[in-house]
Amino acid sequence: MDALGRVLVVEDDVKLARLVAEFLTANGFQVTVEERGDRAVERIRQEAPDAVILDLMLPGKDGLAVCREVRQDYRGAVLMLTARGDDLDEIVGLEVGADDYMAKPVRPRVLLARLKSLLRRTSAPAEGERRVVLGALVLDASNRTAVYRGHPLDLTTAEFELLWYLGNHAGDVIERDQLYVDVRGVPWDGVDRSIDLRVSRLRKKLGDTEKPPQILKSVRGTGYLLVRDP
Repeated sequence: MDALGRVLVVEDDVKLARLVAEFLTANGFQVTVEERGDRAVERIRQEAPDAVILDLMLPGKDGLAVCREVRQDYRGAVLMLTARGDDLDEIVGLEVGADDYMAKPVRPRVLLARLKSLLRRTSAPAEGERRVVLGALVLDASNRTAVYRGHPLDLTTAEFELLWYLGNHAGDVIERDQLYVDVRGVPWDGVDRSIDLRVSRLRKKLGDTEKPPQILKSVRGTGYLLVRDP
C-alpha cells in the first residue's frame, strides 16, 4: 500500500522523535527524522516532503528560523510543536508561515488527526469550481495560486486555503466560528488567533492597508468579508 504521505520530523529529543516516527509509520506514513535545524533547511528543500513536523527549539537553527527560511519556496504543510501554553510561540510560528501548531507534550493520536487534516486541505484541490475570478483577484485551486492585479501573491498553504474559502463566499459575512470549523477543522476556543493572523498577512500581501480595510473587511463581533470585486 502506498504511503499516505512523506513526513520529515525535525526534533532533537531523540525519544520523542522516535515515538512520533514509529507511530506515524505504523499509521501509513513514510517518515524521516532530522535532529538539527540548520540541516533541516536543506533537507526540506531537497526532499520536499508532504509535511514537516517542526520543533521550536533546535540546535543549529531554531524552528522559527527554519520555517521562515524554507517558506520562500516550500509549499508543503508545516506543523509546529510549541511549549505548552506559550501563546507568543504560536503567534510567531503562524506569522513566519506555519500552517498549524500543537503544544507539547505530544499526544500521538491528536498529532495524527491534525496531520491528516492538514494534508487533506493542502494536497487536494478544492471541491467544485477550481478557479474563482473576483475582479482583479484570480484564485486557482488546481495549482493553488493567487494573482492580484496581474501580480502573483506569495502565499503560504494556510493563507491560500483561507483566501480560497473567502473567495468562494465573496460578499458574504463569514462568522469566525464557522471559519475555524471549515478552514482549520477545529471549533474556535475563543482564544486562538490563527485566523486573525492569516487575515492580517493576507491584507499586507493584497496591499489592503487602508483603515478600515477595503478588500478583506472585518465585521465587528462577527467575522470577515471578502468583497466581490477587489
